[in-house]
Amino acid sequence: MPVWQSIYEELNDPNFVIISAAQDTGGEAAAGPIFEKANVTYTAIVDVNHTISSLYNFVNVPSAAWIDEEGRVVRIDEGTYTRAANVLGQTIGSDDYLPALKDWLKNGADSPHIYSADKVASQIRGRSDEETLAEPTFKMAAYFYQNEDQDRANAYWDKAQALSPESWNFHRQDWSFLEQKDTMKNFMGKVNALRAAEKPYYAPMELKPSTD
Repeated sequence: MPVWQSIYEELNDPNFVIISAAQDTGGEAAAGPIFEKANVTYTAIVDVNHTISSLYNFVNVPSAAWIDEEGRVVRIDEGTYTRAANVLGQTIGSDDYLPALKDWLKNGADSPHIYSADKVASQIRGRSDEETLAEPTFKMAAYFYQNEDQDRANAYWDKAQALSPESWNFHRQDWSFLEQKDTMKNFMGKVNALRAAEKPYYAPMELKPSTD
């Protein structure tokens, strides 16, 4: 978020808006300090029920949708890192992402980096029957957590994760309430399983290399 804040200040364009939605059932107590530490001046909200992730079927953070001035989604569901980095033995992000974003801001509908409506539709992850059931199951967990019934919250989080094992958001939310050592053990176990299966942490981006 500090990086995006600096980019937001650099662009200084009233037609460019960032809306950052923390997917955190822990609420402002959990996510608020992160926004405050980054000193963000763009719109920042805390989405305790993971509504944004549900609507766009995002399974990891950070993920984003680019939305134009007409309210049309023109890119969706990709890791919004501003440059390539090696994280946990895998390359995430792309050095071409930020130049692509700037090109879109400059050229709008003429940018080569935006998608047609059909392409956007094809990029949205579909859901199996089990993954569809995982959504209300997860929200039941959030409901019980907010009503201080941790046992039932844990039970529904376990069910949601079993129904939608590819959702990092579901896993990470549950793990966020564990001791840090247990959180990292679970996280690294899942990362290592991906590595063993030669699966990426994020789906590869489709971006034209920058010529700048």
